[in-house]
Amino acid sequence: MSAAPGKLAWLWLSALVIVLDQVSKLYFENSLSLYQQIVIIPDLFSWTLAYNTGAAFSFLADAGGWQRWFFAVVALAVSVMLVIWMKGLKQHESWLAVALALVLGGALGNLFDRVVYGHVIDFILVHWQQRWYFPAFNLADSAITVGAVMLALDMFRNKPPKETDV
Repeated sequence: MSAAPGKLAWLWLSALVIVLDQVSKLYFENSLSLYQQIVIIPDLFSWTLAYNTGAAFSFLADAGGWQRWFFAVVALAVSVMLVIWMKGLKQHESWLAVALALVLGGALGNLFDRVVYGHVIDFILVHWQQRWYFPAFNLADSAITVGAVMLALDMFRNKPPKETDV
């Protein structure tokens, strides 16, 4: 039996996501000026420094400042719920634990930015022939996305039969 209740042992993955996210943001913050673009794969992928005061896809970015603390409270509440969920996971639910750990690490990485800097630091830009741009994002956003996809896939996985109390 595991020493940690549930699947809290997977919190190391959340910590790794936070560290990699913050180190990468610090690197690009110190290497690029705002909106400077370094093309890595022409017509497809660039590094660029951007700040997002809103949520995903810059939702509410121009809301006047209240959104900083609103999104911080939401991220903190979601993070607490994710830890509680992880604590209640069963031994066979490692896939779900990884998914939750990725989402948690990404949420906390962006929460740190929001509280400390007042905006989230983004640096990955995907675009198509300078005509179509996906909003800039970061490693925390990537971890959240991968974790969310894993959560969705988990719904379709074969589950062992539930134990019934008789």
